[in-house]
Amino acid sequence: MIGQRNFVAGVAIRLVVLVGTVFLFVASLQREDLGAAKVVAALLVLGAFFWLLRFVRLTNVELARFIDSVRFADFAQGFEHRDHGTGFGELGEALDQAIRKLRSERHELNEATRFYEAVLDDAPTALLTVDADGKVELTNKAARRLLVRHRGVRAEDFAVYGETFAQALGGGAVGRPRLVPLVTEGLPQTVMVSAAIVQRLGGLVRVVAVQPIQGELNAVEIAAQSDLIRVLTHEIMNSITPVTSLAHSAVDLMKSVDQGDNRDIADARMAVETLSRRADGVMSFVESYRQISRAPELKLKSFAVLPWAQELGRLFGALPAAEGVAFEMEVDPPTLGMKADPDLLCQVLINLLKNGAEAARGHGDAPRVSLSIQLLASGEVSIDVADNGPGVPKSLRQDVFLPFFTTKQKGTGVGLSLARQVVLAHRGSIAAAEAPDGGGLFRIVL
Repeated sequence: MIGQRNFVAGVAIRLVVLVGTVFLFVASLQREDLGAAKVVAALLVLGAFFWLLRFVRLTNVELARFIDSVRFADFAQGFEHRDHGTGFGELGEALDQAIRKLRSERHELNEATRFYEAVLDDAPTALLTVDADGKVELTNKAARRLLVRHRGVRAEDFAVYGETFAQALGGGAVGRPRLVPLVTEGLPQTVMVSAAIVQRLGGLVRVVAVQPIQGELNAVEIAAQSDLIRVLTHEIMNSITPVTSLAHSAVDLMKSVDQGDNRDIADARMAVETLSRRADGVMSFVESYRQISRAPELKLKSFAVLPWAQELGRLFGALPAAEGVAFEMEVDPPTLGMKADPDLLCQVLINLLKNGAEAARGHGDAPRVSLSIQLLASGEVSIDVADNGPGVPKSLRQDVFLPFFTTKQKGTGVGLSLARQVVLAHRGSIAAAEAPDGGGLFRIVL
């Protein structure tokens, strides 16, 4: 109120002065002998007019400066000090409060923007955007870690991960997730792709979420297999145990009555002994599969890969299957380290090297197996076991990891199934592929 009264009083005084000077100027015009007075009166009128104009324009100047501050986002300006003793203090205080509020809101907006950018960038789900021109951008870290092999920004450039995945990026139903195969680092996996349409800078952008779910699918499959094996082995053991016991008792009984002079008794003894051996074989067979139903317990530790791989090579060289088989080993970079269960992983690789050596020895005159461990661009570690044997037929590359499945005449179908369980327990993946020279290749990515 005081500021308003000061402003009104200031305007009134200047108006009175302006009216007075105008009156004097008009009066001087009535007298022809006052030429100099006319000039002075005119100057006084102009001076009073500009005095009033300047007083009134102070408000416009402050408002214009405030608007420029907002327009150019210059929120460091201040207005409270511009009082001039004329009642503009209230205006200056109001403008200064507005600037402080805008400054605070801008700070909060920047903080919120940085927070949401961090959430988006660190989100565990890979996010991509596809604009109206078909340009694809990797939006966050998960996407940049998952998709590292493409060159280009068009949907068709992502065909290196599979044609189906490239088609899913290029179009498809919005808001309806799809299961799509994705090939990364030579390993096929299943991902769930969903999309939504959002508006950005006046245009529509398609946001695509890519969620790898192969680990979850593998876990469900392993759990189902373990449950099935647990039930089957339990029932078989319950049924075969009394048969085995009775067979052993029958063998002992037949030994006591077989004096070698009765052919029928000798034949019966032979039949009972055969039955006993088969019963023991079935018991041993079932027992070997019981270990598949038990999930491996990991003891994770960080270790240097090179000395661990060298020790692995020495263990392989001591196996009978390694005799006459050339062994090659590479670790890139030599200073590579990893966190895993070295003992369980060693068992897996020894089994893979043994299988590779046996396959190579029966296929050519210069059998060879190799172990290659390298750091991938995604930050994961790739472990390749390759041989120059006949390789794994493409139609069987998924089946070889199933329990009970084997292509060996004396195989049990346990080794690769256990290897898969160990790798999956590490949250990794394993797949069979073709080696560069046409042999077999098993790739583990951890």
